[in-house]
Amino acid sequence: MTSNIRPETMERITTPALAEAFIAEQIAAVREQVGDKKVLLALSGGVDSSVVAALLIKAIGKQLVCVHVNHGLMRKGESEDVIRVFGEELDANLIYVDATDRYLDLLAGVAEPERKRKIIGEEFIKIFDEEAAKLEGISFLAQGTIYPDIIESKGVKAHHNVGGLPEDMEMELVEPVKLLYKDEVRVVGEALGLPHAMVYRQPFPGPGLGVRCLGAITRDRLHALREADAILREEFDKNGLNHVWQYFVAVPDFKSVGVRDGKRYEGWPAIIRAVNTVDAMTATIEEIPYAVLHRITDRITHEVEGINRVCLDLTPKPIGTIEWE
Repeated sequence: MTSNIRPETMERITTPALAEAFIAEQIAAVREQVGDKKVLLALSGGVDSSVVAALLIKAIGKQLVCVHVNHGLMRKGESEDVIRVFGEELDANLIYVDATDRYLDLLAGVAEPERKRKIIGEEFIKIFDEEAAKLEGISFLAQGTIYPDIIESKGVKAHHNVGGLPEDMEMELVEPVKLLYKDEVRVVGEALGLPHAMVYRQPFPGPGLGVRCLGAITRDRLHALREADAILREEFDKNGLNHVWQYFVAVPDFKSVGVRDGKRYEGWPAIIRAVNTVDAMTATIEEIPYAVLHRITDRITHEVEGINRVCLDLTPKPIGTIEWE
């Protein structure tokens, strides 16, 4: 097992060759640590947990049990991607839990952002604990801890998988990428053969679309948000804007009047936010070409039921935070 201190002599992983050497080293270390025991991993579909899953599958195969909880607040197609890549292509021992109704029932009528986050985080822990209790012979818990987590939060992966993991799980941790920075994790992910889109997935808050469906979440507005966000991502990809650090749609809990088919039509606004940052402490606004904005606006207002306006957030950080909630 490695310590929580990155050696000063440790070479940064910047090439496929260095990534392959790291993977071989970690496969040997994991096999030595785990032996013939089973390992449990909460697989969110984010970069860190996905890379850890792929590495552990290579090291111990079916001894790894992955649990993916769909809280109904994922972006369009994300849970399907997890199932396809890990369940089908990598033949992982994958448990999929669709907890959409469970989450949305709990969140009904809850508008306060921190209360929403708490509900989402606590429910994740309950579900993960329930699934773990069904399994036998689990001795290890894998986590996608990376080096900034150790530096910033004293080794506690608090933001990972929504709200952390149950504190009373008496399992030894397996954290094969804990001495790597995010850019190194991505290089390792590509060397492991994970899809580029998964390895370079944008930062996504643990509560998911729950903090972008502003105010109390309703199923119809959440659906509109998911569809509008998918259009934004598709158009950014088409127009070479996927270099932007983070871009997304937020939909507030109020309506404005519009016109459709010659009649008054009340709908929600979709707010586009696109920012660039190095450390997330400050952020600048990406200047999106107007032709692209017009295309996005036309598609969202014509293809997404319930949205009748598109607005652009031009606020840097500070004074605005990256997320709205």
